[in-house]
Order: sequence, then structure tokens, then C-alpha cells
Amino acid sequence: MKPKGTLHIRGHEGVDVIPLRSRKPEWLKVRSPGGPNYLRLQALMRTGSLHTVCEEAGCPNIGECWEAGTATFMILGDVCTRACKYCGVAHGMPAGLDRDEPRRVAETVAAMQLEHVVITSVNRDELPDGGASIYAETIRRIRDAVPGCSVEVLIPDFKGDESALRVVLDAEPAILGHNLETVARLHPDVRPGGRYWRSISYLGAAKRIRPDVLTKTGIILGMGEEAAEIRQAMTDLREAGVDILTLGQYLRPSAQHIPVARWVTPAEFAEWKRVGESDLGFRHVEAGPLVRSSYHAKEQAREVEAGEPGRIQQVLEADVLAPAEPPSLRLVQIGSRPSSQTVAGA
Repeated sequence: MKPKGTLHIRGHEGVDVIPLRSRKPEWLKVRSPGGPNYLRLQALMRTGSLHTVCEEAGCPNIGECWEAGTATFMILGDVCTRACKYCGVAHGMPAGLDRDEPRRVAETVAAMQLEHVVITSVNRDELPDGGASIYAETIRRIRDAVPGCSVEVLIPDFKGDESALRVVLDAEPAILGHNLETVARLHPDVRPGGRYWRSISYLGAAKRIRPDVLTKTGIILGMGEEAAEIRQAMTDLREAGVDILTLGQYLRPSAQHIPVARWVTPAEFAEWKRVGESDLGFRHVEAGPLVRSSYHAKEQAREVEAGEPGRIQQVLEADVLAPAEPPSLRLVQIGSRPSSQTVAGA
């Protein structure tokens, strides 16, 4: 495991950030989980040696969702190759690849009798396809085990690899999601393993490849963004034909992560929902302090209809290095020494 890096980002210069142990507003307080259905689902996860983003990322809705019999599975392990400054998932170099995981996920979904399931993952940049084939196998296994269950995926950017995107889409998920997370100005510091336009255009390419599949993304507010920047990010996403947008409050997972810049009020979230749906044309905007990517996901899959592709349809910045992605280093032969090659991972 590795630390997340510096806690200071350029976007916080001149901003009075909120100390870690400051009292949260009343609208952010939730009850600790522990109901009977929560404990039952937790036991099922442990039996299958499975991970959920609900636990790994410290989602505030875990009690509500698990008591309702829904959960978001995190495949491809619990160690991420990227070090996003807001994320509570461990960062480092993963060990091995569990190819039996899709079967166990499908069996657990069947045991839970889910009608809709969300599948997400850590980034696995060391894998040739980023883990796309495991996503596809998981979708197919779930469909075979529970024919009536719709499957939503929340994928990494696979470094902009369109062939990996096609592998996932060919498995026919009901919703394909990929989170932008923040505005253009903050993106290089907050999400140094990715690129702003790569993420947006990846969603645009997905809509071009499969117009019938709902596309979805999320932005976390409270990291130092300004109102004009939020609206611009939402506008850029609509240029890629994105159907569903989620907006939620950033909650600092630990002292190793960047501080919260501000608490966003429920009234402001309500206004962004209005702007997104009425002014910009998103098919659905789920906005609120405790909203996360998979919040009310089943309702979205059932009630929202896919829109047309947008203006942005080709993957951008696939060949441009992310801020935290060093170039490959090739060592040349000197004298009689044998040549060698080393590649530094993202």
C-alpha cells in the first residue's frame, strides 16, 4: 500500500478549508449501519470473499442501501493502481487476478435476490485490458444466474482504450457509468491518474457504440470548485450525450486525503438538479449531499430512457499521459552491458 501523496492542491490556495474533525451539518448526519438485513448481506459478502465499494469507499448510504437489499460490488480486488486524492480505496500495486470472481459475484447476487446490481472496480492499469474482460464475464454470469436482474457498471477509463470499452458494452449492461468526479481546473490535482477530456469523451464513445445503453457519470462537490466551473463540466458532459448525472458532497475519508473546501447545501443541490434537467437536458439528475453513483440506481435503470449520441463521439487524450503517469523508460546498451527495459506503472 502507498500513501495518497500531498494533501495540498493548487485549487485550495486562498481557501479556508474545513478541518477534518469539524462538526458536519445536520443534513450530512446518518445513522450507523447495523440492521438485520445489513448484517445478512455483510455475511454473504464475507462468505464469497467479495468486496463492495459501499465499505471500501466508506459510502454514507451503506445502511440505507443494504437494508433495502441492494449493494455495489467492487471487482478486480481492493487495491487501486491510481491515487485519487478524494478516494478511500487503498492505493498500490495489486497482487494477481481472481478469474473466479465473476462466478462468486453472480452466486451472491442470486442469493441476495437482487433486481438491479451495480458493478464497479479499482483501476487495474497493469492489466492489458484494464480488467474489461472480467467486467464482461461478470455481467454475463449475473444475467445467467438471475435473468431478470439488470446490471449497471461503473468502469474506469481503461486509459482510453476503445477496444476495452467495446468488450464491456458487448456484454450489454443496462447502464454504463464512468465518473468525471470534478471540474476541469481541479482535475489534474484531484484525479492525477486520469484526464478530464478522456473521461468525458469515453462516455461519448460509449453512446456512439451503443446508443441504447444509458450513460451515467458523477461529480463530487465541495472540493474547491466554483459555480461557473460546475455548469461548464455539466455542459461538457451533455456534449458527450451523457444521460444521467449524480451530484454529491465530498466527504474526506481520512487525514491522508484533501480537505473539504465547503459544505454544499441541499438547496444548492436542488438548483443544480433543476439546471441539469431543465436547462441542459440530462435525462435524470440525482443530486443531494449524500448522493453517490449508485444511489437509487434501480429506479434510474427502470424509468430513464436513453438519449441520442452527443457531439463528442471519439475518444480524446487516449495517447496523452495523465499527470501522474510517467512515460515508459527504455534503457539502452552501454559498452558490453546487456540492454534492459523497465516500465513505470501509473
